[in-house]
Amino acid sequence: MTEAVRLTVGQAVVRFLANQFSERDGVEYRLVTGMFGIFGHGNVAGVGQALLQDQLAAEAGQGVDEHLPYFLARNEQGAVHAATAYARQRNRLQTMAVTTSIGPGATNMVTGAALASTNRIPVLLFPSDQFATRFPDPVLQQLEDPGTLDVSVNDAFRPVSRFFDRINRPEQLIPSLLNAMRVLTDPADTGAVTICLPQDVQAEAFDWPVALFRKRVWHIGRPVPEPAALARAVEVIRSANRPLVVAGGGVVYAEAAEQLRAFATATGIPVADTHAGKGAINWDHPSAVGGVGSTGTSAANALAREADVVIGIGTRYSDFTTASHTIFANPDVRFVNVNTLGFDAAKHSATMLVADAREALTALTETLAGWGTDPAYRERVLALDAAWQRDVDECYHRDQTPLPAQTEVFGALNELMGPQDVLINAAGSMPGDLQCLWRATTPEQYHVEYAYSCMGYEIPAALGVKLAVGDEHQVVAIVGDGTYQMMPMEIATIVSEGLKVILVLLQNHGFASIGGLSESRGSQRFGTSYRMRNRSTGRLDGDYAPFDLAANAASWGADVLRCATIAEFRENYAKAVASDRTTALYIETDRMGPNPPSSAWWDVPVSQVSELDSTRTAYAEYLVGKADQRHYL
Repeated sequence: MTEAVRLTVGQAVVRFLANQFSERDGVEYRLVTGMFGIFGHGNVAGVGQALLQDQLAAEAGQGVDEHLPYFLARNEQGAVHAATAYARQRNRLQTMAVTTSIGPGATNMVTGAALASTNRIPVLLFPSDQFATRFPDPVLQQLEDPGTLDVSVNDAFRPVSRFFDRINRPEQLIPSLLNAMRVLTDPADTGAVTICLPQDVQAEAFDWPVALFRKRVWHIGRPVPEPAALARAVEVIRSANRPLVVAGGGVVYAEAAEQLRAFATATGIPVADTHAGKGAINWDHPSAVGGVGSTGTSAANALAREADVVIGIGTRYSDFTTASHTIFANPDVRFVNVNTLGFDAAKHSATMLVADAREALTALTETLAGWGTDPAYRERVLALDAAWQRDVDECYHRDQTPLPAQTEVFGALNELMGPQDVLINAAGSMPGDLQCLWRATTPEQYHVEYAYSCMGYEIPAALGVKLAVGDEHQVVAIVGDGTYQMMPMEIATIVSEGLKVILVLLQNHGFASIGGLSESRGSQRFGTSYRMRNRSTGRLDGDYAPFDLAANAASWGADVLRCATIAEFRENYAKAVASDRTTALYIETDRMGPNPPSSAWWDVPVSQVSELDSTRTAYAEYLVGKADQRHYL
């Protein structure tokens, strides 16, 4: 007879998660290290009770090894962002879970789930659901569908989850949890894992097989290149005269920075990077040319236009990376793509190498031994990068008055932060400036979310990253006034947990990025400034809205240091580093820039017909840019 233990579904979830481990390269990690949550009627007596019981047992010295810490978030979307940032910083070897109540608590997580899946980052979500028995139907916060009783708002998670399930009977939990762990530890096809828990099922008891709760180690493999595929890739690379590597997040998650640098040194192939791949090659490596694409460096983009072979390693080729299919302009360009996911490896009619980035780079370096780019090409790479570095220096040290450019703030941070400190950003004009300007020496230092580019990510991400890296590293989140207003409340969570992060709050009274985009596309920066309603015009073009970013941050519990100049910012950053409390550095910057010089295009359609001269002019310019678009066939 199978040995069993009687637990509720909520208790079984908590006990199971505490015994799951991942392993790669012989090192084990606790897979799910904690649970964020906000309790409501949907989960307070289910998963909430289970977490309480777990905590009290740990305090009493019972089952300490199985303890699952709980973190009280202030916003469900923020909780998912924090868990995702934690998993990304841990190179997808560990993650955290999130529990919510039903209805709005659940749907608040949908944006976070989409961000995690878009970025291919594992995160585990437990939204509560309506009653499985359907006795109290409709329950508070339940959305009714007259056409079926089998749909709830949680079905909105289906398209943004890599795995989705709903537990209507306790025994369904067993295969569901096992499949959830499979997806969380899949090096290729991972993302948000959503298991919906009806609130009555959470509290229902069941006799679980004890074996379900044994220690389980989920081994994360490193797929090696298939020999024939490796040979095909090497043949294409050897035929190249002007090859270029595009390093993406897959290099970082595979912990393959050392192998990438060795490959570049051995072959002389220049290496450009995406946001997720920045730092995989140190910025001062002779082959490093910086970000590529719509917000890339002039060096990387010049080489991309000439490249006859593009070697994509761990990249999904977003439209910013390809400059909306315009930057790889050589009519004979071919692609070699290294990726664990065949879907990405096949993009742009590439020669596919479905493999782990570290294993593939090692194999390519060995197989290409003795081959390299010619000296003239290497000299061109060095010259292009040197010219760009002069542009970076100019952007970092403009000495602009009365208001500094945001690039001057980035320059100060780039010079003040250590190689193991972590910079966080996600949306607006800042990611574009950072991609082309930031001089990263390590992959850990640069944490910019640009797959979903979600406003409001930065502060919750600082929470997750700080939990991932500990006290020995500074965690710095750069937040503009637009994204700050989306989600500042996790400052309270950071403070209540006794964590220390540094927030850099840039006030420029509006949307710098979209304002500039609006102007360039003929829409005259309409609706992109934070201004009062002008009663005479009826438009939002009055005085600046009297919003005090610094005072608001202080109200959440952060220490605030106001900075009038870049020199004062540098002084206050040193104070923030020395402090053991979360500190916000507030500085007003010039929303009009100037920004770094642009060298690529981005496809944002312009109205084909208009009564505005500005729009008609922008449409004519749009047609010129669009003429360079192509499919890579």
